[in-house]
Amino acid sequence: MAHTHAHDHHDHGHHHHSHAPADFGFAFGVGITLNIAIVILSFVFGVIGHSMALIADAGHNLSDVLGLVMAWVASVLVKRAPSQRFTYGLRGSSILAALFNAVFLLVATGAIALEAIQRFFHPEPVAGKLVMIVAAIGIVINAGTAMLFLRGRNDDLNIKGAFLHMVGDAAISFGVVLAGLVILMTGWQWVDPVVSIGIALVIVAGTWSLLRDSLSMTLQGVPPGIDLPAVRAFLEKCPGVCAIHDLHVWPMSTTETALTCHMVILDGHPGDEALHKISDELRHRFGIPHATIQVEVTDAANCALAHEHAV
Repeated sequence: MAHTHAHDHHDHGHHHHSHAPADFGFAFGVGITLNIAIVILSFVFGVIGHSMALIADAGHNLSDVLGLVMAWVASVLVKRAPSQRFTYGLRGSSILAALFNAVFLLVATGAIALEAIQRFFHPEPVAGKLVMIVAAIGIVINAGTAMLFLRGRNDDLNIKGAFLHMVGDAAISFGVVLAGLVILMTGWQWVDPVVSIGIALVIVAGTWSLLRDSLSMTLQGVPPGIDLPAVRAFLEKCPGVCAIHDLHVWPMSTTETALTCHMVILDGHPGDEALHKISDELRHRFGIPHATIQVEVTDAANCALAHEHAV
């Protein structure tokens, strides 16, 4: 929604210090290639060993390939230059990819839990050593792929989604090996669905924060880790500032944050150098690289956006 309002004196201080997202192209390429290999391996040996579990796992790993492709495409799109239509570029695509991965992972986990519950009533014999061997290979590949995304999981929600996807798959494969070993030793067929449900619960617990944060970012909520009251307090304490209003902080991508506000300075405009210094502080202290500050030299009551609930 656009607001048109006039002021006798105003200025916009822009300081663009967009820290470009780290390049995980190699990690995505390796992860996608290895997961395609798992899909083929699981399907072929599932058919050979008459194992529906392995065939189902092949389908699950195919969904992982799709999730990784989505995350990779988003990591490329965020680097696209702004255009006349998309003035922020396509930075928001990384947020959509993180949300997609969270929803997709929860849906896939729900399918696993549903299958596990059905097996309580219709138990199926585990295909023994063949299933364990293929699942063990899956552990190595998925854990190795997860390690490729380890360093970026705390800085980029999109990378965190890819990381959790791979960790979840490694956990599923580990559960298959563990269940297969116990069943081979004891003959307890109920171990398979119990372990599957346990793994599903662990994955849901680990994915919940990804879903919550990506949904919040999609709705332009204040990014996790940014203390909005602290940001406001910092701006209010800047030299000459009488009031701060129309303060907004939102994510442009999973790694970049923007801020806009109206800053009332009755003594007159402080100059571009002062605005640049404030922008530097916002970037270094709060991790907000894109700040737009509108200076007003008249009382806040004259601004249509001074009301707390005005947008």
